[in-house]
Amino acid sequence: MKKDFITAVLMTVVSTLLLGLAYPLVITGVAQVLLPDKANGQLIYRNGQLVGSRIIGQPFTGPTYFHSRPSAAGDGYDAANSSGSNLGPTNQKLLDRVAADTARVQAENPGLPVPVDLVTTSASGLDPEITPAAALFQVPRVARARGMGEDRVRGLVEGHTQGRTLGILGEPRVNVLELNLALDGVQK
Repeated sequence: MKKDFITAVLMTVVSTLLLGLAYPLVITGVAQVLLPDKANGQLIYRNGQLVGSRIIGQPFTGPTYFHSRPSAAGDGYDAANSSGSNLGPTNQKLLDRVAADTARVQAENPGLPVPVDLVTTSASGLDPEITPAAALFQVPRVARARGMGEDRVRGLVEGHTQGRTLGILGEPRVNVLELNLALDGVQK
């Protein structure tokens, strides 16, 4: 029995050192060497200042920017509380919020159907991307607020639209942070 106990303790110590310490350190080191941008959160810097991450959504307000999807993560875009609202499709609170958001967004372009991702949250609450339809819906507002031609703003949207991954996975999408940064870089 004593021999089995010593073997069990040694296996626990060896397994902990190999799988809990050595393996994570090796994988982290390999990721830092081969894919440093991805290993560090795909952070975007402008003029030496961190402005966001390509993979975590953030709020944009005001008429001069493209808006992200609504967020149900914590108090909104809280990466520490990533989650959806967990409200079902018949929940009155969800129905009221979506109706209010639809009316608010509809005021930008009366008579046009509102893309669903502008009024519904993603499962994580931190989706950094919107559909091309949601971005194109916002073009008139952004162009008007910036004093730019709609064709120029539409061209930025089209230039920042990413296709399906490997041509078959997912849906076309537009990263809101990258589009807004490109918009800030355009001379009127």
